Amino acid sequence: MQQVFLKSDSIISPLGFGTLANLGELRLQNSALKLQKPTSKYQAGYYAGILEEEFIDRSFSLIGHCDDYTKLEKMLILAIKDVIDKETMVDPLSTGLVIATTKGNIDLLNSNKFGRNRVELWKMAQVVADFFGFKQKPIVVSNACISGGLAIKTAADFIKSGKFKNAIVAAGDLVSEFVLSGFQSFQAMSAKACKPFDAERNGISLGEAAAAVFIDGQTSQEQKVEFVHAVTTNDANHISGPSRDGEGLYQAITRLKHFTGIASEEIDAISAHGTATMYNDEMEAIAFDRSNLNDIPLHSLKGYFGHTLGASALIESIMLKHSLLNDELIISKNFESSGVSTSLNITTEAIQKELNIALKTASGFGGCNIAMLFRKTKAHV
Repeated sequence: MQQVFLKSDSIISPLGFGTLANLGELRLQNSALKLQKPTSKYQAGYYAGILEEEFIDRSFSLIGHCDDYTKLEKMLILAIKDVIDKETMVDPLSTGLVIATTKGNIDLLNSNKFGRNRVELWKMAQVVADFFGFKQKPIVVSNACISGGLAIKTAADFIKSGKFKNAIVAAGDLVSEFVLSGFQSFQAMSAKACKPFDAERNGISLGEAAAAVFIDGQTSQEQKVEFVHAVTTNDANHISGPSRDGEGLYQAITRLKHFTGIASEEIDAISAHGTATMYNDEMEAIAFDRSNLNDIPLHSLKGYFGHTLGASALIESIMLKHSLLNDELIISKNFESSGVSTSLNITTEAIQKELNIALKTASGFGGCNIAMLFRKTKAHV
């Protein structure tokens, strides 16, 4: 079966523009989560990672007219442009474009500025594709909070089937009033910056960001990271609550190991979903325990970026790629003491160690789960 690799990438977040800028902030343990101004629903304010549109426009004005695009479209375009600038293999005629998001331009619901259909996901994706002149119809992946990971799998499947020569996967979401209201209705927002897997965790912190990565099947002379495989499952449990016994995620991990032939003890690091809600973290911990992954170093990046919804699994996969390339374990920010019922090896110190295979997991509303394996490959001579 054809191999596919994660190559050039970019992250646009409150921590910086570009992957290396974001990685540098993570190494310093700096977080995008800040106390935001009070609203009618959050009278004491709320913690979130938010990008000021004026900050985005300073960069976007160099490549396009700011008023012609929504905030999210500008974020996605900037991330994709950064990738295209690094990759000579991108061809608008043959390169596929896969965009992941949960809510897209949902902030336009009460606005007529961009026309009636701009809030629809297909239209947002087409606007982004048209900016670069992509001829392939863009594919939109919107499956709750596994969307970014599922978009990688979708692009890889299309490349392996010969439908795409290569592809750019992009993802993005905003902290909108719609999303804030939704999580408030569940009483799922944390009063402080979120604390994944911690005994004092009490909910999520939201974030907004965009990211992009070039996926290709061509070998190269550099050391690179292969997307090995991914498995998705569904709990069929509840529209918002995950299965309490972690069955869906456990099945995804189990089937992934069976399909790839990679055993638990061969996995060197785990990037967990780690939303810091009581039920998600407990469910994930149980699934890891059932999968014999208790001793594998594990982190959540939600304490840095917040929960960036459909972009989260892509951002975290990109960071996992760089962890593998740099033989570097990233600290799980805001973790102090375990608040889950099983033993986990949460990363609390920045450690350099040889890393070859890593697992990325994500779960979302509707009971969806994804488990993904990435492998560092030797330089091709």
